[in-house]
Amino acid sequence: MPIVGLGPHGERAAGPEHLVISDAESDLIRKRGVTVAVVLHTSGSDWAKQLLAGIATELGRHGTAVVDVVDCKFDRDTQNRALDRLCAEAPDVIISLPVGSTSVAEAHRGIARSSTKLILLDNAPSGLLPGKDYASVVSADNFGLGKIAAELLSSHVPKGSTIGLINYAADFFVTNERALAFRTWMDRYRPDIVVKSGRFSNITEAGSAIDSLLSENSETKGVFVVWDEPAIEVIKAIRRRGHKLPVTMVDLGITAAMELATGDMVKGVAAQQPYDQGVAAADAALLAIAGRQPPPWIALPGLAVTEQSVIQDYQIVWHAPAPPELIQLMPKSPRRGADRAVE
Repeated sequence: MPIVGLGPHGERAAGPEHLVISDAESDLIRKRGVTVAVVLHTSGSDWAKQLLAGIATELGRHGTAVVDVVDCKFDRDTQNRALDRLCAEAPDVIISLPVGSTSVAEAHRGIARSSTKLILLDNAPSGLLPGKDYASVVSADNFGLGKIAAELLSSHVPKGSTIGLINYAADFFVTNERALAFRTWMDRYRPDIVVKSGRFSNITEAGSAIDSLLSENSETKGVFVVWDEPAIEVIKAIRRRGHKLPVTMVDLGITAAMELATGDMVKGVAAQQPYDQGVAAADAALLAIAGRQPPPWIALPGLAVTEQSVIQDYQIVWHAPAPPELIQLMPKSPRRGADRAVE
């Protein structure tokens, strides 16, 4: 799909095809023995695991070592301490996903003042500028993901309905973009629908967020959740109430894929491509080390995943065959030729 969203400073997206490392640059990087540290909001999600796999694989291709991976557990203080420590240790590159905007800006600015190159994932903290404070932001087209999720949900919601939007309570650029795009699409193409919002501060609170929304809006006919882990908590909460509602979300983790394959509540997933995003982040880091300025905002398009396409799209997102437990959930096609008469 075409990329429709803009970067944190209104930049138009460059695709990962703009990140080409020459053989000569790769040789120089390999001889230098470049080191990279990765600082993530979480390392436990399927998205994060795929992102790290893409980063490590691409860096390894160019003889570059990942020397540290920090799981900040969505905590700004943990991230600030980790960045201060890494600034002192001085790896050649830090690839960081900021867990907020203003609250982690100073620690990221400290990296910018050092000799370490900074590549950002998804978010740019307040006041930081490309080419000055960081080399590039590498992300998905999060505005596009929100539009995909809205369109996937729309066909399952009757005219004049109320639907829920469950968003992250933190100042998080990517989830804000998804929520904004979802509302924008509904306002334009489904003005008959009323969108009610709920918010969660951490993943475990997502179930309580949908409980509160449904208690106040019992006529709710569908739900969008801004990523897959809280979406699974939302689905559990809906089931506990004995309800069944169409749900869409962002991210094709294994649990989300399995829910989609059953054809029950999940009606579609707007999938990021985290492995490929990891490859792009690694390439942006290597370009910066080689002395070339990567584009200030690099984005990858989303995929609209349905029950019918989940196996194929899982392979695209995960760069691996779908697991047996997912394949077994798909309806079996009639055996080819079984209806032919015996000659």
